[in-house]
Amino acid sequence: MNPFKDRHFQRDIILWAVRWYCKYGISYYGLQEMLAERGVNVDHSTIYRWVQRYGPGMEKRLRGYWRNPSAFCSWHLDGTCIRVNSRWAYLYRAVDSSGRTIDFYLSPRRNSKSAYRFLGKILNNVKGWQILHLINTDKAPTEGCALALLKREGRCPPDVEHRQIKYRNNVIGCDHGKLKRIIDATLGFKSRKTAYAIIKGIGVMRALRKGQAENVYIGHPLGEMRLVSRVFEI
Repeated sequence: MNPFKDRHFQRDIILWAVRWYCKYGISYYGLQEMLAERGVNVDHSTIYRWVQRYGPGMEKRLRGYWRNPSAFCSWHLDGTCIRVNSRWAYLYRAVDSSGRTIDFYLSPRRNSKSAYRFLGKILNNVKGWQILHLINTDKAPTEGCALALLKREGRCPPDVEHRQIKYRNNVIGCDHGKLKRIIDATLGFKSRKTAYAIIKGIGVMRALRKGQAENVYIGHPLGEMRLVSRVFEI
């Protein structure tokens, strides 16, 4: 099925706009001006709809390229608060000790149930040999309760160690800051559904920028663009 069917603009223009918005956190109005300078007259609301439609599509089509945590690194789990329609929501995130993105999950609150869903999502999406025996979190009890439940259910190996030492989780704290700079430039989200759609696009572009799919395009300066075009069959 052609994801660009009945679109007024060419598919490469649409992907260019979505990729740059998710990668650099440009406002819709700023991106509208940039496109206008290149002879493409498109309204900012149209760009918004593109991001909502194709941001999650990029994340889905590129999962096999960027969801590849190293088997020799520990995992770091933490979250950060973001504003959604004037309310706080909690963005769970996980990286390995090299800073490579493993996964993310947006929840309206931080509790054991949300942590259970996030950890379960990670375990469902990684290979058995990629499951680490060391997971670092902060002092919050939610991740510990969720991990204990997953062990009882047999979804998590029983020998996985849960370490709650704050300074050891600095690697994900630094990564939060870089992500928040992009999210802050979006000037807020109107709903959790639209927020998660945009965050999916931003998350996958952050992973590509870290070089998590570099083995596919071998460090070519235009490799990231070519990879996105290839998965959309352009």
